[in-house]
Amino acid sequence: MEIREALDTDLDDVLLVERLAFGGEAEAELVKNLMRDRSAKPLLSLLALQNEQPVGHILFTKAHLTTDANIAIAILAPLAVVPDAQKQGIGGKLVQRGLELLSQAGFDLIFVLGHPEYYPRYGFKPAGNLGFEATYPILEKNADAWMVQELRPGAIASFSGKVICCDGLNKPEYWR
Repeated sequence: MEIREALDTDLDDVLLVERLAFGGEAEAELVKNLMRDRSAKPLLSLLALQNEQPVGHILFTKAHLTTDANIAIAILAPLAVVPDAQKQGIGGKLVQRGLELLSQAGFDLIFVLGHPEYYPRYGFKPAGNLGFEATYPILEKNADAWMVQELRPGAIASFSGKVICCDGLNKPEYWR
């Protein structure tokens, strides 16, 4: 399997992965909009290929805290693996490679609103009780789904505040 940064010419493959993984157009449209969103940049888009066929995609977009401008943060959304390639570790490899590249690029914290039993495997912790509020309120029953991963030691202890996402994610329906 190969994981590489997605090129502009890979957009059709990226959108195909999103459609197959989520069974419709909603995630594909979100990704297409995020890729064009200037407030999302710098972004990191990774494509996983198996036998030269696209099987997975992950996207990280820029965000910021309301309390401090001197911290580099991103939001992971979405992570997609086509149904035939799920449960093979592809999603995890995409997460790990993305975190590695973002760490090398100087990012401090990565946030995700995702499955609370999946993302902790990769070092994510519930963000709300660590002082990080989501762009929109998260229902109490889903509080553990709002998570953070520290890429720079001490960043969680040094910062707190409300995370403001890029324009493309700034819709309440994405935060339920």
